[in-house]
Amino acid sequence: MAAHKILVIDDSRVIRNMVRDMLPPANFEVLEAADGIKGLEMIQQQKPWMIMLDFLLPRMSGFEVYETLQQSPELRRIPLVLMSGRKEEVTSKIAEPFEDKYLVFIEKPFEQKELITAIKKAMVLVQKMPPISVVTPSTPVADAVPQERSDDGLLQRIEELEAKHKLLEQQVASQQKQFQQLVDFIKKKLK
Repeated sequence: MAAHKILVIDDSRVIRNMVRDMLPPANFEVLEAADGIKGLEMIQQQKPWMIMLDFLLPRMSGFEVYETLQQSPELRRIPLVLMSGRKEEVTSKIAEPFEDKYLVFIEKPFEQKELITAIKKAMVLVQKMPPISVVTPSTPVADAVPQERSDDGLLQRIEELEAKHKLLEQQVASQQKQFQQLVDFIKKKLK
């Protein structure tokens, strides 16, 4: 059986090597990228079986890579494991539960068992994704084309709404953080 390509996008060589060492080489071929831009290039070129994405990356953040993947119906179907040593950084931009976004979060550092569990979970989540368009086999091709066009328009509108929703979530998270800072400041002044 051919090895499954897992692309590890992380600026830490230690993490990339750790993932490589944790996975059996007969089953997995670990590809590496040290920043978000290189990671996206490799995704386009290599079409990996799975992506392990660090959230904090140089040149292009893991969040920006995630957003780019979400804009492509094909790329968003690649199982995704998001990694970070600081979960609060992730939740400030991507609201929990992560399963609703068809991704798995794993906190660094992690053990081999946690990694294997995350990979399995990511595979299950991708299988649960709704199909890109719904066209029954009995539908004549001529009738299917307008349906796909309306589905594309609907998908585009949904993606726009999701992008606006994410932006609002980011703004709310930022305001919550500012509010907490203000509360902390007032508490210090009252002491």
